[in-house]
Amino acid sequence: MRWLMIVASTLVLASTFPRAQNQAPDASLATPPTFNDWLLTLKQEALERGFSEELLSETLADIEPLEHVVRADRSQAELNPGFARYLSTRLTPTMIQRGKEMSKENSAVLNQVERRFNVQGRFLLAIWGMETRYGRVTGNTPVFKALATLAWEPRRADYFRDELFNALTMVQRGQIEARAMTGSWAGAMGQTQFMPSSYLNYAVDFDGDGRRDIWKSTGDTLASIANYLKGFGWNGDETWGREVKASAAVRAKIASTIPKRTEGCYARRNMTERRPLEEWQAIGVRLVGGGALPKAKLSAGLVDVGDRTFLVYPNYDAILGYNCAHYYALTVALLSDRLR
Repeated sequence: MRWLMIVASTLVLASTFPRAQNQAPDASLATPPTFNDWLLTLKQEALERGFSEELLSETLADIEPLEHVVRADRSQAELNPGFARYLSTRLTPTMIQRGKEMSKENSAVLNQVERRFNVQGRFLLAIWGMETRYGRVTGNTPVFKALATLAWEPRRADYFRDELFNALTMVQRGQIEARAMTGSWAGAMGQTQFMPSSYLNYAVDFDGDGRRDIWKSTGDTLASIANYLKGFGWNGDETWGREVKASAAVRAKIASTIPKRTEGCYARRNMTERRPLEEWQAIGVRLVGGGALPKAKLSAGLVDVGDRTFLVYPNYDAILGYNCAHYYALTVALLSDRLR
């Protein structure tokens, strides 16, 4: 990226983790059993679920917990650099230029994916860029070791245990060889940084070679991102939202009259309910330059990240579905605008 590769890798792969982080921590943080005892119990459950001894030998033999994965998991909650700093390390001239180059290089595939899924290509590029720097940084941690470590470590054990079984399902179905399954420290895989459950639900064989290859196929990668967004309600006839301006008095009025959302992950609950644009106009919200809001028949929620404020449309929820964190979703949205 403009940084040393190790820094880029850390930032990119950390950005994928909130998909797992959305899960509620396990109620009990009691000291776990030894890893070997835990693994024996897991293998027995896997056999009862119908996975073969051969598969378990291929994927879980001689496996040991990874200390760096535990450290990364426990430090993730502490990462809050502020939106300006977060944005400055991602929405860079290099990221934008590379995205434009990739748009031209893959224009035929992007057009085909757009027509099939009705998701604008600039958003696919923006997510691709945010997740793996357009496929350049996908992670080299063995997925089964990462998932087993996090399934044993009690903080979010239930979530990662399920993902471990999903990873076994992928290999059992012949969709990927176990030794090829590498990714982020949290088990996110390929150029899309899908968790195994996301792969099973949304990965697409777009190039028709019989495999849903999010590791090496650009077509499968872009189509899988599009299918994911479509699965979370993306409307290709609309955009994501826009930055707006609200004075201190207007913000106070919003806080007293428009409630926060009450359902969904933390980011969704940390934004207002949707209101028609004309209502935001009447309250006093304006475009960044001071002009009136569009007179479109759209409803929007307000996202406030401190020094900047945004009105976001339903498509923004689909981006949060990919990674439920406002810093991430807003950066994807702003990058997509630069790739228009």
